[in-house]
Amino acid sequence: MAGTTAPPGLLDGLRGLVRFFRDVMGEDAYRKYRAHHAATGCAAAPMSEREFWKDRFDRQDANPGGRCC
Repeated sequence: MAGTTAPPGLLDGLRGLVRFFRDVMGEDAYRKYRAHHAATGCAAAPMSEREFWKDRFDRQDANPGGRCC
């Protein structure tokens, strides 16, 4: 199948699907945190990625909310 290419719309759809699942799983949460931190002009230094994930999981453990278990 040398020389075959996928239609451009198909590739865009697959990229969108990957982006959707990453968003649902929270994979881009740190990137969103940094963007929000920069946009709001917070005077405090942003958390490192390690600190961010530790804080996020600690908050989820303390406040399980809608989790099933």
